[in-house]
Amino acid sequence: MARQIGDLSHALDESKELAKRFVGKLPAVFLDYDGTLTPIRERPEDAVISDSMREAVRRLAECVPVIVVSGRDREVVQQLMGLDNLIVAGDHGFDIWSPTEGLIQQLKGASFNDLLREVEARLRSELADISGVLIEPKKSSVAVHFRLVSAEQRPAVKKLVDTLLSEHPEELKVTPGKMFFEIQPRLDWDKGEAVLYLLKALDLDRDDVVPIYLGDDITDEDAFRAIAERGIGIFVGSASNPETAEHITAADYVLNTTEEVEQFLNRLATLYPAKSSRLNPSDWTLAYDSLIPNRSDCGRC
Repeated sequence: MARQIGDLSHALDESKELAKRFVGKLPAVFLDYDGTLTPIRERPEDAVISDSMREAVRRLAECVPVIVVSGRDREVVQQLMGLDNLIVAGDHGFDIWSPTEGLIQQLKGASFNDLLREVEARLRSELADISGVLIEPKKSSVAVHFRLVSAEQRPAVKKLVDTLLSEHPEELKVTPGKMFFEIQPRLDWDKGEAVLYLLKALDLDRDDVVPIYLGDDITDEDAFRAIAERGIGIFVGSASNPETAEHITAADYVLNTTEEVEQFLNRLATLYPAKSSRLNPSDWTLAYDSLIPNRSDCGRC
């Protein structure tokens, strides 16, 4: 059921509800990068994960399956994360790598590479005079960032994106995000499809596995919807933030900040000390209640 994020329960407050979902189960944790593991920055290259968040992800990945699903290029995400025990799905799942299986690349977008490079060149040429535009080429898409563009010039950015789509209506689509447009191949593929594919490919499409997806943007809604009947969606954002205040989401819970995400991941790792471990009801309830304080008692929240 779609709701505003202000109507969601906070994931750090819901020990009893989460206890019911996790009894006898193994979590498979899917994480977006920008806005989830690191705050959104004006320039994408400045969104560098903190050492403490990196350690929280590393620790959790030693206990349960952890998969980073990002709109960025897969190799860029791997470099930013600096960890070798993660499964990484870049470019919204078009490019997937596993530390045990190696490259599990989805080649659906390969035939669009020439067109995407033409689109990139056109964007760079026709937006060259607009200050603040950032063009981010990827293997299977092109992102146009306009966070640094003046309000008066932003309509010109959108106009060119719309023109490109109208010229290639059968080949291209656009996915809007937080101050960017993602121009992608018009294929039935998104973060939700990527999550479902990974669950099968990693032998996690089982009744004893609970997928958890943490994300902060429109593109993450596909993943929330994909696991709605079987998993847990956690939206990262605050109702007090103008960029997310009116966001309608299919997520089940909310975490307001990346600091709260880090806290959640650390507590989850503590509850699952060994891979493939399961918790009984009493273990989960006692551990969760003791490890996760109320936000009013948490100095960082």
